[in-house]
Amino acid sequence: MTYYFDVLKRYGVFKGRARRAEFWLFNLFDQIAVLALSGAGYLAGTEYIALAYGILTFLPSLAVTVRRLHDTDRRGWWLFIGLIPVVGFIVLLVFLVRDGNAGSNRFGLSPKGRLLQVHPQPVA
Repeated sequence: MTYYFDVLKRYGVFKGRARRAEFWLFNLFDQIAVLALSGAGYLAGTEYIALAYGILTFLPSLAVTVRRLHDTDRRGWWLFIGLIPVVGFIVLLVFLVRDGNAGSNRFGLSPKGRLLQVHPQPVA
């Protein structure tokens, strides 16, 4: 749940990087909430409960996806490849599943907290 609330706290932050765990756990809890609210809406006789939740979580979901792409050293514009039927979705899924770059990349430091040196300095 910590990852879920962390993503909501960073509501519209598109800069930086997001770990796989942050992305996937946010999406897991988001889908659980959608199912629960859809069931509650069904029992209440309205579909607007889940729709309102979806509207409220659209921007955080988009932001964490862009940050996840940044972690794999890709610009957020790669998100649009998912609009290509079948192949685009598979390519985007591969990008989101892959481990992020170790150390820093052009989007910032590794969110895993490990600072690996690519070229260690010689000890004098």
